[in-house]
Amino acid sequence: MMTGEIKSRIDSIWNDFWSGGVANPLTVMEQMTYLLFIKRLDDLHTLEERKSQRLKTPMERQIFPEGNDEKGLPYEHMRWSWFKNREPGEMMTVVDEHVFPFLRNLGVEGSSYGKHMKDARLGFSNPALLAKVVDKLDKIPMDDRDTKGDVYEYMLGMIASAGKNGQFRTPRHIIQLMVEMTQPTPKDVICDPASGTCGFLVAAGEYLREHHPEMLRDQEMRKHFHTNMFHGFDFDPTMLRIGAMNMTLHGIENADVSFRDSLAEESNEDTGKYSLVLANPPFAGSLDYESCAKDLQKIVKTKKTELLFLALFLRLMKTGGRAAVVVPDGVLFGSSTAHKSLREKLVEEHKLEAVVKLPSGVFKPYAGVTTAILFFTKTGVGGTENVWFYDVQADGKSLDDKRGDLLPAEKQGASPIEALSADDHIKNNLPDVLTRWAERENSELERPRTSQSFCVSREDIAETGYDLSLSRYKKITHEAIKYDSPQNIINELRDIDADITKGMATLEEMLG
Repeated sequence: MMTGEIKSRIDSIWNDFWSGGVANPLTVMEQMTYLLFIKRLDDLHTLEERKSQRLKTPMERQIFPEGNDEKGLPYEHMRWSWFKNREPGEMMTVVDEHVFPFLRNLGVEGSSYGKHMKDARLGFSNPALLAKVVDKLDKIPMDDRDTKGDVYEYMLGMIASAGKNGQFRTPRHIIQLMVEMTQPTPKDVICDPASGTCGFLVAAGEYLREHHPEMLRDQEMRKHFHTNMFHGFDFDPTMLRIGAMNMTLHGIENADVSFRDSLAEESNEDTGKYSLVLANPPFAGSLDYESCAKDLQKIVKTKKTELLFLALFLRLMKTGGRAAVVVPDGVLFGSSTAHKSLREKLVEEHKLEAVVKLPSGVFKPYAGVTTAILFFTKTGVGGTENVWFYDVQADGKSLDDKRGDLLPAEKQGASPIEALSADDHIKNNLPDVLTRWAERENSELERPRTSQSFCVSREDIAETGYDLSLSRYKKITHEAIKYDSPQNIINELRDIDADITKGMATLEEMLG
């Protein structure tokens, strides 16, 4: 559980980095990630030691081997529990010259995180700073999964609040909404091809723990959860390290978090592998044909990254697989041949289920672009009958650059702790999205197009050239205004004129 005291300690560590000359928030996050990993290795080794002593058997997994490294330092001295008590100069020497080279040689050992350590470096040379950070991190209680996860989420939030690299972080409540709507199951194989900090994968894991706790009591299902369920790809090594650590601290030890430029990757080894895709990919504009995977061009011939990512999702999904993905508004109404053909493909060849329009301020202060969430199922044989639209006008936070809370924490998100009143709904539509989504094949079919949500038939969408913009179908209600009769208006004007004449006469009399 995150307390005010823990937050203050993290804030203090952040300030120590800042005053110690490490000012880039992403660098701070990376360095803290390294140190947390070093601490975790010691914790894992300690657990193995205790298990060995209790069972009186040799250690199954000895992270720190016996003997010395090539520079003569005992591996035992590279453990957090040993060097945390050294004076700053000695600690700096041990960590910089011995621990980090040890990490770089870990390879794939330990966890999925280990494979991202090949270029790990201590990013500062101030012994006093290292001693302060090690001491303060050591005092943060991270014994249970929830606290470890919350601590790391809080750190990730500090990257965003610092105003840098926010493009890697989709707002947590939007992620929660997408996960709640897709309802991951214990048998799913989940992928985010532009994973960043792995927020979608973490949220899916938390959803499964909450809604399917029996999964982790079954040996086979537990193995699937830890080793085969979650797959995230990115081409930024820093993001891979941060994302992999995010998964690890949320209790998923061996998630597949791998280096891949998803749009340029031409390997078909995972075609049709995933049953659920959750993503908010970066939309950087255009790619050269030469740098783009040829099989994606077969799905949609374009250089636009927003369309290529949709083509990629279709390629990665197995038949029957679901997707919830954020797209810029242009995907919904773009007039190019590629835009139209891809929308037609979603509607006619697969099952497009919903278009959830988000307010333009959701991704501020990093971007003001208007976006929507597409929900679709890969069928290959069609299946779209009605597409459900929802016009989200408020997400619980202000839509300016500050993105301040409009409601208390217990009324935030898609599944708030407290029920929302009608006045609260005006400030947070997300719970209503979930409620109406559940009725999309029942009562929602009867809603008029003047409502905040409504359904549009496949035939109507086809008639518009497969335009998926909500404004194309939503009807605006006009309030009826009752006008007075012309004679009454004339009579009122005469009364006003008489009053003015009388007033003027009174004024002239007073002036004498």
